[in-house]
Amino acid sequence: MLKFGSGILAPLCKFSLGYAELLLKDVKPADFPRKPKGIDTNHPAFIYGHLATYPERLLEFMGQGALAQPDPKFVELFAAGKPCLDDPQGTIYPTMDVILARFRTRHETILPLFAECADEVFDKPNPNERMRDRFPTVGMACNFLVSGHMMIHLGQMSAWRRCMGLPSVM
Repeated sequence: MLKFGSGILAPLCKFSLGYAELLLKDVKPADFPRKPKGIDTNHPAFIYGHLATYPERLLEFMGQGALAQPDPKFVELFAAGKPCLDDPQGTIYPTMDVILARFRTRHETILPLFAECADEVFDKPNPNERMRDRFPTVGMACNFLVSGHMMIHLGQMSAWRRCMGLPSVM
């Protein structure tokens, strides 16, 4: 029988992370915190910084809150609803290296835990009341966060690339 964590969540998350890496091709550190001229869209610093905050929520959902390491600076800058600001001087957001290191290490933390987590954990009610009506179980919420939510933001990254004159990565 297919385990939910190792059979569904881990492959979806790996696929999303692979696409996230592809989208970084040819992105210059100086452009990372920049909005395209005249276009109000999220830039890579915001996209990857925002996505770097969600492994902490996944850990909580899976009963692994002790492994969560929320970074107050990332929460302050990248929480849902925070504005994405153009940062031509590179003084608002952490550097590309810092953001990507956090994005990668926090996702590397959750990947092996999907396989270790019992299916019964994913069947529990979603502890996040705001999300519960759309995603009633922990498994449904985790599935959304590692696939749908991540891909929504990676779609923004793909559009940003085109606005900045970069080619498709596909």
